[in-house]
Amino acid sequence: MAYSLAVGTITFLIAVILGAPLIRWLKHHRIGKQIRIDGPSSHQTKTGTPTMGGLMILVPVVIITVSLNLLNLVGLTFIGKSILFPLGVLIAYGALGAFDDYVGVRGLRDEPGTGVLARYKFLWQVLFAIVVAAGLHFVLDLRSVAIPTIPAKIDIGLLYLPVAAFIIVGTSNAVNLADGLDGLAGSMSAIAFIAYGVIALLQGQVYLVLFCFTMTGAIMAFLWYNAYPAQLFMGDVGSLAIGATLAVVALMTGQWLLLPVVGAVFVAEALSDILQVGYFKLTKGKRIFKMAPLHHHFELLGWSEVQVVQRFWLVSILAAMLGVALALL
Repeated sequence: MAYSLAVGTITFLIAVILGAPLIRWLKHHRIGKQIRIDGPSSHQTKTGTPTMGGLMILVPVVIITVSLNLLNLVGLTFIGKSILFPLGVLIAYGALGAFDDYVGVRGLRDEPGTGVLARYKFLWQVLFAIVVAAGLHFVLDLRSVAIPTIPAKIDIGLLYLPVAAFIIVGTSNAVNLADGLDGLAGSMSAIAFIAYGVIALLQGQVYLVLFCFTMTGAIMAFLWYNAYPAQLFMGDVGSLAIGATLAVVALMTGQWLLLPVVGAVFVAEALSDILQVGYFKLTKGKRIFKMAPLHHHFELLGWSEVQVVQRFWLVSILAAMLGVALALL
């Protein structure tokens, strides 16, 4: 644990030092966020803020994880090689998000601020998730679920494949939907990785603990620049990758039933969007919330952006505490 915390701190220092040059590079190449006109009017002032800041998270994590596990990755230690799964997911979904961000920033579609068509992005997310689910099942032999208060894990066999794929795609999109306010998605993601780092520690999964706290250090460095008022936005390169990677970490612990608990705010954000769209179509124009995802609803109720983020952050901490407590049962 001491080693993991130290590496997380080192990752923070490396990433935070790289932050300023990255922001200058993004500004130089005019890689700025285009704010959609259907969002809250107060967000229009954020137009042009550098985006694709998720690179500040992905690059240090990949470099440090590969460096620290190099001997295990080329050797015979199988538990070391297992870290390739969350690392590979981070890279794959990061690449998809980067392409989506690039399309949006460069205005390659008619509507400003929009990236790849949703159905195409979703298709790639599903394809990646199926490959990863198959790897987790057939390579790492993961096939069970842990249920609080029940000592033995329950083997669900091949049902694990669609469940794992659903969790990966769902979490990736949930984090992406939550990435709408300064510091929101990053702070909640850091809390979730800390929670699963503790759960992995309880199980003795040393490499997974190290990876979780490496992710936490990099995300916290990003938050240094993303705190209100943000100098840098995460972009899909960060949110899609972080969400999918968090899901894989949860699956590798076997405690994936606790993911909706640990990530309760992410679930609320996703459900609010689904309910809003579904209700709007069924009623031909009526809405449940003033605006979705949920953080925009509270903004329009009169909460300041900082209030929304801080209160969601507090709920996330409590949810993470409850998740870890349930993992101990």
